[in-house]
Amino acid sequence: MEKLKWGGVLSTARIGRTQVIPAIQRSSNGEVVAIASRNEQTAKEAAEELNIPRTFDSYEALLDDPEIQAVYIPLPNALHKQWVIAAANKKKHVLCEKPVAITSAELDEMVSACKKNNVVFMEAFMYQFHPQHQKVKELINQGMIGDVALCVQAFLSI
Repeated sequence: MEKLKWGGVLSTARIGRTQVIPAIQRSSNGEVVAIASRNEQTAKEAAEELNIPRTFDSYEALLDDPEIQAVYIPLPNALHKQWVIAAANKKKHVLCEKPVAITSAELDEMVSACKKNNVVFMEAFMYQFHPQHQKVKELINQGMIGDVALCVQAFLSI
């Protein structure tokens, strides 16, 4: 199977450097081939630290690269709409950090752009896939917990 070429990352944000990029690099079906930052030196430092072969000093330049198939967007929330739509219009699959949108209208615009360009769009929200939920469901189904009326969760990062 050919690996999905992640153009990596629009930004050198900490979450990307410490969590998402290493996870993609460990996967059997993806590789990070580039990273972009508005500051070229910052991009070069992150690329060297993470063994990423190419850097860009603008997000536009990264999106213009035809080799890149997907991007991860850990930018500030107010910039998500702009860059999700820009990536979709360049036919790049998009993984966007949470919250993906500030308003439902913004989300509608992003979803529309991704559908129009036939690209996958996903929010980087890990809870729905975490094995802890499978275990809780299993315990509920076994009658070990009882009837669930409310479930409150918290995510802590140290």
